[in-house]
Order: sequence, then structure tokens, then C-alpha cells
Amino acid sequence: MTRRADRLFQIVQILRGRRLTTAALLAERLGVSERTVYRDIRDLSLSGVPVEGEAGSGYRLLAGYDLPPLMLTTKESEALIAAIRLLKTWGGEALSQSLESAQEKMLAILPEARRAPGGADSPVCPRFRRPSLC
Repeated sequence: MTRRADRLFQIVQILRGRRLTTAALLAERLGVSERTVYRDIRDLSLSGVPVEGEAGSGYRLLAGYDLPPLMLTTKESEALIAAIRLLKTWGGEALSQSLESAQEKMLAILPEARRAPGGADSPVCPRFRRPSLC
């Protein structure tokens, strides 16, 4: 019996293959019932994973859901975080929310010492602010 979180992750990994995958095949590969697969697919969809269902044909992730991993250097990551902070200041609300999510992901891949502003060896990432009108 696999843990549910592991099973959900495995479903996403299987669906990344871009081929339609039936609930029966998922159930067989994961060692669970089709009913469990249906519940898992529903829960993945409710949590924001764009699972597309084809009646009788199977499931797949919507194209463009995720990108292949990038191999960024620490300096490249720091440059992107600085750009994100600048754009969050000048972008609209929708852009700002997407940038916040991207910033969290970028910060997660940086070494601990490079994450905290003002920390040892921290990147120069000022907090940008819109100029106030007098």
C-alpha cells in the first residue's frame, strides 16, 4: 500500500507522458482500485492540477502545465528574483500573484545563505516600490 501523497505524485508523473492513460491502467500500475483512481484524479483537479479527462479514453495533463527543469546557476536565479521583485511592483494584480508564486519557487532552489536579504553572501535584491506622487 502506497501513501496517498506518493500515489498522487505518481499519477502526475504518469500523466506527464502526454499520452492518454486510462483509470484501469493507473489502478493496475498503482495497485489500487479504479474507484480510488477516480477519487485521486478528482482531488488532483480540485487542487489545481489541470487533468483533462477523455470519456472512455483516459486522462492526461493539459499541455503547458509544467515546463522541463531548468539548470540555473545561483547568479542566474538571483537575477531572476531581482527581476521578479521589480515586475511585481509595476505589474497588475494577476501578474503580481503569478510572480509571487514564481519567486517562491526560485527562492526554494537557492542555498539557505543566499535566500535571506541581508544574509551572508545574499543577492542584491532590493525591494522595489512605486514612486509616490506628491
